Amino acid sequence: MKVSLNWLKDYASFPADIHDYTEGMTMSGTKVEGWEALGEDIENVVVGKVLSMERHPDSDHLWVCSVDAGGERPLQIVTGAQNVRVGDLVPVCLDGAKLPGGKTIKTGKLRGVLSEGMLCSISELGLTLHDFPYAVEDGIFILKEDCKPGDDIRDVLMLRDILVDFELTFNRPDCLALLGIARETAATFRTALKYEEPVVAPKNDGDDVTGYVSVKVENSVLCPRYTARAVKNVKIGPSPLWMRARLRACGVRPINNIVDITNYVMLEYGQPMHAFDHEFIKSKSIVVRNAREGESIITLDSAERKLDPSMLVIADGERAIALAGVMGGENSEINDNTATVIFESANFNRENIRFTSRAVGLRTDSSKRFEKGLPPYNALPAINRACQLVEELGCGEVVDGVIDVCSADIAPYKVDFKPQRINQILGTSLCDAEIADILSLIEFKVEGDKVTVPAYRTDIVNTADLAEEVGRLYGVDKIEGTRFEGRAAEGHITPGKQLCNLLDEYCTGLGYSEIYTYSFISPLWFDKIRLSGDDARRDAIKIRNPLGDETSIMRTTALPSMLSCISLNYSRHNLSAKLFETATVFRKSGEMSDERKILCLGSYGSGDFFDIKGDIEAILDGLGIKERAFVRCTDEHSYHPGRCAKVFCGNVLLGVFGQVHPLAAREFGIECECFAAELELDALSVCRAEPQYAPIPVFPASERDLALVMDEDAEAGAVCDIIKKYGGKALVSVNVFDVYRGKGVEDGKKSVAFRLTFRLPDKTLSDEDVDKAISKILKKLGEEAGIALRS
Repeated sequence: MKVSLNWLKDYASFPADIHDYTEGMTMSGTKVEGWEALGEDIENVVVGKVLSMERHPDSDHLWVCSVDAGGERPLQIVTGAQNVRVGDLVPVCLDGAKLPGGKTIKTGKLRGVLSEGMLCSISELGLTLHDFPYAVEDGIFILKEDCKPGDDIRDVLMLRDILVDFELTFNRPDCLALLGIARETAATFRTALKYEEPVVAPKNDGDDVTGYVSVKVENSVLCPRYTARAVKNVKIGPSPLWMRARLRACGVRPINNIVDITNYVMLEYGQPMHAFDHEFIKSKSIVVRNAREGESIITLDSAERKLDPSMLVIADGERAIALAGVMGGENSEINDNTATVIFESANFNRENIRFTSRAVGLRTDSSKRFEKGLPPYNALPAINRACQLVEELGCGEVVDGVIDVCSADIAPYKVDFKPQRINQILGTSLCDAEIADILSLIEFKVEGDKVTVPAYRTDIVNTADLAEEVGRLYGVDKIEGTRFEGRAAEGHITPGKQLCNLLDEYCTGLGYSEIYTYSFISPLWFDKIRLSGDDARRDAIKIRNPLGDETSIMRTTALPSMLSCISLNYSRHNLSAKLFETATVFRKSGEMSDERKILCLGSYGSGDFFDIKGDIEAILDGLGIKERAFVRCTDEHSYHPGRCAKVFCGNVLLGVFGQVHPLAAREFGIECECFAAELELDALSVCRAEPQYAPIPVFPASERDLALVMDEDAEAGAVCDIIKKYGGKALVSVNVFDVYRGKGVEDGKKSVAFRLTFRLPDKTLSDEDVDKAISKILKKLGEEAGIALRS
C-alpha cells in the first residue's frame, strides 16, 4: 500500500522527519517497507516568462528567446519549438539543471548563438497529457497554473511528495486505504484524527435516485451490500491539479473528473467504486446476478471476457455491463458526452472475486482489494464521499437519495473486555483505564465488560486480538522481558529421526551424496519409469491448486525424483555420481494420506549390480539385519528384468534394487547404465536389531573356496541358503567372489565361486572338521540342486 504524505497530512499530524515517521509506524505494527521522495530527479528547473522572440540568424526554424526566469537579468535561450509566444509562462532549465532519466542541461551554443538554458516539453519533465490535459505533446509546455517567474517547477506542478510503501498483513484490509493509514498514524503519534463522515446536503427539489435507476440483488451471498447514487447535469473535464497530483503519486493515471473521483475514493477509503453512464443502462435497472452460460462481456480494456455461471456480473436487465469487483464494461463507460452518472459502491464475496479474477486473467486494483475481504460498512461512506467530491469540483448535481440493498450486518460489534487476561498475554501490568485509553486511540470504546469495535475492523474477534492491539500501541519495546514459566519441555530425537540420521551416516560413509527433491511431481513421470496401467502407484493424490502440471500430484515413488537428479548430473558431464535421499512418498488412505519414508539410492558411472547390492548389505549390517535374502525380481517394470532383486528379512519386504531399465533411463536422458534402490524405512525399523557385543575371536578362522557349477538360471542366494543350512554351527559366513562362464564350463552352466569361513569360539578347528563340513555341503548341493564341484 503506497501512501502520499502530502495527502495524509489532510487527516493526521505526524513527525516531519521521514525516518522518525517510518520507524514509529513500523514499531506500532504498520510496517514500512520503504519510501521514495518524488520530484528529486528534477533540479534547477523554474518558471520562466518569454519576454521577446527573434529569428535565429543562421536557422529558419530556431528562435532566440529572452526569458525572465526570476534572476537578476533575462536569459537568452534558443529553442526550436513553434508553439511558444511572447508572454507565455514555460518551464526553464537553468545551467546545471537535472531532468528525469539523468539528463543534465548546460549553457552552450546552438549554431553559434549562446543558449543559457532550455525550455521544457511535458515529456522532458516525466509527465504525460493525462497529468496535464491542456499541454501539447510535440512542443513546449505552456503553463496555465498560478505561478510567476522564478518559481520552482516542482512546487508549481505539485511534483514534490514522499511516497511511503507499507507492507500490510492479510488481516488488515482497512489499511488498504489512506484513511486506514491515517487512523494508524494518529494512534501511533497520539494526535487527533481529522476526519468527519462525508455528508451531502439534500436539495429537496423533488428529484430522487429511484427515478433514475432501480437495484435488485439476486445473489446476496456474493453481494452482501450494493449502494447506488445518481449525479445529473454532469460536466466531463479534467480534474483539478491537486487531485491529479495525488493520483499520479499513488500510481493511478488521471482520466477525467468523474473517473478520477472513483479512483480517488478507492485510494482514500479503500472501497472500489464504479461509474456508469446512465444513458447506456437499459430499462434503467441494475441487476446483480450470476453470469449466464455462454455469456461474455467486453471490459474497459477492450478485451472480450468469456463468463460462466460462477461469476457475478452487474447487468442492466438485458446484458452484463460490469464484471463485479473486477472491471466495468465498455458498453457503459463514461465519455465526453455523459450527462448523468450512476455511482456504484458495493461489497462482494472475496473468494468469488479471486476465482473470477483468475479465471478471466484480469487482476485490477479493485479486485486486489476485494480479495482481501473489505468490510461491507465502508460502501455507504465511500459513495457519499464521491458525491461530496462531485459538489466540491462542481462537475455535476447530486440527486437526493441513496439506494442501499444490504443483507450484511454492518453494526459495530462487541468483544469481551478482560484486562487481566490482556496483561497475562502481554506480560504487562496495565490498569483498566490505561488499556481503555490505548484502545480509544483506534476508536475502540470500552463500556463495562465489553469493547465496541468499529465495523471496519473485521479482524478483531476475541481477547487475544485486543491484546495485540494494546501491545503494539503501548509499545513492544516497553514490555519488560520475563522468564518463561512452566515445566520445561524435554527434547529428544524420535526413533524415526534416529534411524534417518543413522542411514545418513552409512550412506555418506559409502560415498553417497545426499539430495533433496520436491514431493510434488508430474503424472507423466509414471510413464517415464514404465509403471503399468494398473499399478497402484498411479493412483496419486492430486494438488487442488498446483503451480503447474509438472508439480500437480504427490509422489507415490521416489524413483523418478532420483532419476531426474541423476539426469541433471549426467547432462552436466559429471563422469559418475552416487546419490541418496530419505524421501517421503504419499499414498491414498481414505480421507487422509499414508506418508512413508523411503531410502532411495542412485548411482551411475561406477560399479555394477553387485556394487549396489554390496552397499545395501553394508547398510543392513549396520542396522543389525543379518537374516536377509535376495530374491530375483522380474515384475518391477522400472528395472532391468535380469538385474533386479527384492530383499527380504524373513517374510518382510525391505525393498527393491537393481539396474534401471534402459528405456526408463533413456526417458530421463541417461544413456549409460544406472542403478537404484528403494528401501522402506518402516520395514527397516521393524527388522532392525540392537547391536550386540561380541568379543574378538580368540581362535583362528579356517577358509575354504568352492567353485560350484550350476544351471545358468540358478540364484547364488539360494545356493548360499543351502550352504548355510548344512554348514553346521562352525560356518560363520558365505560370500560370492567370482562368476565364470567359458572354457571348461558347459553351455547353459556357470561357475560361481564361494568363500566359506569357519570358526568356533572355544577351540581351533582341525582340517578334518572343516573337510567333513565341506563334504556334507557338497553332498546336499548335489542332492537338492544338482550342483557339483568344478573339476
